[in-house]
Amino acid sequence: MDIRNDDGTVRVRRFSLNTDGRDFAVGDIHGHFGRLDAALATVKFTREKDRLFSVGDLVDRGPESPDVLKWLERPWFHAICGNHDLMTFRRAMGNPISGIDHCAHGGEWLDACVGDVRERIAACLSALPLAIEVETPHGLVGMVHADFPYDDWNAIHGAGFGQEDENACLWSIDRYQAKYAQPVRNVRAVIHGHMTLLKPMKLGNVYYIDTGGWQAAGRFTLLDLHTLKLPSR
Repeated sequence: MDIRNDDGTVRVRRFSLNTDGRDFAVGDIHGHFGRLDAALATVKFTREKDRLFSVGDLVDRGPESPDVLKWLERPWFHAICGNHDLMTFRRAMGNPISGIDHCAHGGEWLDACVGDVRERIAACLSALPLAIEVETPHGLVGMVHADFPYDDWNAIHGAGFGQEDENACLWSIDRYQAKYAQPVRNVRAVIHGHMTLLKPMKLGNVYYIDTGGWQAAGRFTLLDLHTLKLPSR
């Protein structure tokens, strides 16, 4: 089920309960899909039953960014839009974000894409939802890339949720910087990436899970959405 903005873009995409397998959330990928594959193997990820939800920033910085097209075709892989995904599809569409040098943020790979690859990447990334909701055995889990500017998850469903709120979801680090631990109501947990940390962090019921799997010294955190725990490896 999708909730759309007035311009037709998807604000929230909801997924029903997975009764056959596990659901995992993973931090920023940044064009390192091979490393992600290796991380999935350590938790014995089963593609026929399990699902993987990305908190965004699929591309930029890593050598396998064009592989995003293959991953978004996989029926068990689902993603929200991160700020790097936004920068990428805006530049691919010839409408770069004013004042931001995409190449300086790891986007130079896009210039090497030939044929219709740029157009396909733009179409796939621009179709990503701002937020994902996943039904779990113990309640609803929400995901947005960077931050959530309200203390009530239901705000994302409201007509008053506007462009400033979307920008906060994609770019803000306000909650993290303030170490604001007030729980977000009407949701079991909210999952973010964006902030690259040495280990996962929790503020109230808000989880930060980007632990730099795209960096040489980092690792991918795979959070089990059913238990809200890290799987044993």
